[in-house]
Amino acid sequence: MKVLVLNCGSSSLKCQLIDMEKKERIMKGHYERIGGSRSSLRFNVRGNKTVIEHPARDFDEAISEILSLLVSEEYEVIKDFSEIGAVGHRIVHGGEKFKNSVIVDSDVIKAIEDCVTLAPLHNPAGLAGIHACEKLLPGVPMVTVFDTAFHQTLPEKAFIYQLPYKYYEEHRIRKYGFHGISHRYVSERISEILGRKDLKVINCHLGQGASLCAIKNGISVDTTMGLTPLAGIPMGTRCGDVDPSIIPTVMKLYDIKPDEMLRIMNKESGAWGVSGVSTDFRDIERMALAGDERSILALESRAYIIAQYIAKFVVTLNGVDCITFAGGIGENGFEERERICKYLGCFGVELDLEKNKIRGEEAKISTDNSKVDVYIVPTNEELVIASDAYELTKNK
Repeated sequence: MKVLVLNCGSSSLKCQLIDMEKKERIMKGHYERIGGSRSSLRFNVRGNKTVIEHPARDFDEAISEILSLLVSEEYEVIKDFSEIGAVGHRIVHGGEKFKNSVIVDSDVIKAIEDCVTLAPLHNPAGLAGIHACEKLLPGVPMVTVFDTAFHQTLPEKAFIYQLPYKYYEEHRIRKYGFHGISHRYVSERISEILGRKDLKVINCHLGQGASLCAIKNGISVDTTMGLTPLAGIPMGTRCGDVDPSIIPTVMKLYDIKPDEMLRIMNKESGAWGVSGVSTDFRDIERMALAGDERSILALESRAYIIAQYIAKFVVTLNGVDCITFAGGIGENGFEERERICKYLGCFGVELDLEKNKIRGEEAKISTDNSKVDVYIVPTNEELVIASDAYELTKNK
């Protein structure tokens, strides 16, 4: 069976076509600036890459363009749409409703709609992808895989906020956590690598968005993101945790409305806000290497806070067997890994500085004397989505 994986963002679409029998990725695409006049698609078929300039006003047009390319004679990806056995959709927020991936039906769509208030930027895009596939691939079963589902195992003491309890009772205001698909993949993969299921793992998914997850015996027991992806550690443009009183204080000082304040915390903060250099960590790394003080501060402060959260999760797990790094920066940023691990010597973490100087490879990067294993485990969220879609629909 071939599974089409779709990950719809607010104005972008990432997709893959995966042959589940061969565990082979046939096609990878990234549609950018959907809704604008300059939207384009980066299209990769079995390693042959091209960029296609094709305006797409909405997800219907973007997905339609991708499907037409799949069956075109030029690319010869598939002969016809009957080869697509299922579609897997990444949905950011499933609230408390979804603890596992599910086949899409009207009740599932309604439940995703009910969570729009919890993820106003992301869930509408996921729904748009579902509705587009209903039109363009009628009869093909669809499966939703939720970023929040892996964290539905959090105990109440970990997910409740110390606010009036009625906020939780009436509106389900609580910690949900995100990046669950990635944390789940890394948890399963490190268990395979070490040949153990009884592991205490702290996974660091570090990219433009970033979160940590405390995983015990394959189960998420705590994570850094909260009601929304804004909470936790500082990110590329998100502030992470701050003193809540800062928000009304800044709003009064600068006469800022709530929506604008939220935009600033999501889009103008984090490493970009402190460094003033770029939203790209590679640019900030280069400026830090050149001695730029604010870039150095942005990176050092971030690493310091991440290390503190790792320490917090050691308490949560009552120990730690392994620390894993995933995500674009976690997998490729050897400088970031070194900055974080230098704070963790009190737990017996000892990084091998030479082994650490690799990018994007699965590898152990701690010394043989380290009391805690440290690994790079490149994540594969698309494979998780495709696998769930395959397992739920293969007998349909």
